[in-house]
Amino acid sequence: MGTGTLKVATCQFAVGASIRRNSRAICELLHGAKKGRADIVHFSECALSGYVGTDFPNFEGYDWQLLRDETEKVTALAAKLKLWVVLGSTHRLTEPNKPHNSLYLIGPDGGIVDRYDKRFCTPGDLRRLTPGDRFVNFQINGVKCSLLICFDLRFPELYRQLYEQKVNCVFQSFYNARQKGPSVHTQIMRQTMQCRAATNHLWVSMTNSSGYYSPYPSCFIRPDGKIVRQLRQNRPGLMVNTVDLNRKFYDPMADFRDMAISGKLNNARQAVNDPRSRNRTNL
Repeated sequence: MGTGTLKVATCQFAVGASIRRNSRAICELLHGAKKGRADIVHFSECALSGYVGTDFPNFEGYDWQLLRDETEKVTALAAKLKLWVVLGSTHRLTEPNKPHNSLYLIGPDGGIVDRYDKRFCTPGDLRRLTPGDRFVNFQINGVKCSLLICFDLRFPELYRQLYEQKVNCVFQSFYNARQKGPSVHTQIMRQTMQCRAATNHLWVSMTNSSGYYSPYPSCFIRPDGKIVRQLRQNRPGLMVNTVDLNRKFYDPMADFRDMAISGKLNNARQAVNDPRSRNRTNL
């Protein structure tokens, strides 16, 4: 059954085109997470590989062997430190198929337990990447978790399915960085994740690259939608927060959420039979 608690290290750094530099930053943060007694360490979208279209234009001449070598360094360190890791990267497919934008779920023995592939790609992504088609759910200490990536947040249907699958915590990785300055993402990304958390009663760890200019930092959200903590904007960092299924949070939807999901879009106990209700054009 487990304790129902999970210590999550949410990490950010300036992801770039250099796989080796990204790998060094990831390994340093893994050591920091171990010192913080985390159970699982969460990195941003494409944290190891760099983001195609932003950090480099396309995969022509991309060093896939180096990516494999550095991935194996990360998995070996995860095993040494006995940590779960959610690692953002790019997964090569057989040509001419375009790669996946992925999150590798690495177990504390260093093995790749599963891989989540970004299901909803932006128009720019679709020119270079192949969308995935499945959830990746897993359980640690009795906490049921799932993985999502960036643009997935625009599709509330995903979160409704995760709620129906009794998921407790979502690890969602983003890459909104190396922008020219403040953008609409500052006003909408964390706020949308707060909405997803509150309407589906989920814990959320959301990571973002901190490459300048990053319009919002990584943060950790409770099931009532409140941001518990967030890192400093445009700065590398790590924070450890605890998912605790034993805690109770404000959830006014609790009695009605399943009803709405089933298609009943009001919460009247029975239909009202009243001419004054039916007549909607008079006082």
